[in-house]
Amino acid sequence: MAVTEKDIRTALKGVKDPELGLDLVVLGLIYDIEIEDDHVDAVMSLTSPMCPVAGQIVEDVKTAIEAVEGVASAEVELTFDPPWTPERISPLIRASLGL
Repeated sequence: MAVTEKDIRTALKGVKDPELGLDLVVLGLIYDIEIEDDHVDAVMSLTSPMCPVAGQIVEDVKTAIEAVEGVASAEVELTFDPPWTPERISPLIRASLGL
């Protein structure tokens, strides 16, 4: 069975932003996911370009994607274009955070 974007996003819900304690999908930090056969390319951002654990988060995203059944390899690109803003968080979560 082919891997879907939903499969990848579900796996990425296990990767949390250490500062906010919320997963990267809810925070809107996963910008793009492209699947070609058993390879996944993901584009993500962080809440701050100055994040001291950026490398670890990118590695955690790669590991989570590669753990999905049917995925043989993954590449994760970190971007700050466009910059992340709290508006990327779903409205319900944003309201619960007081943002």
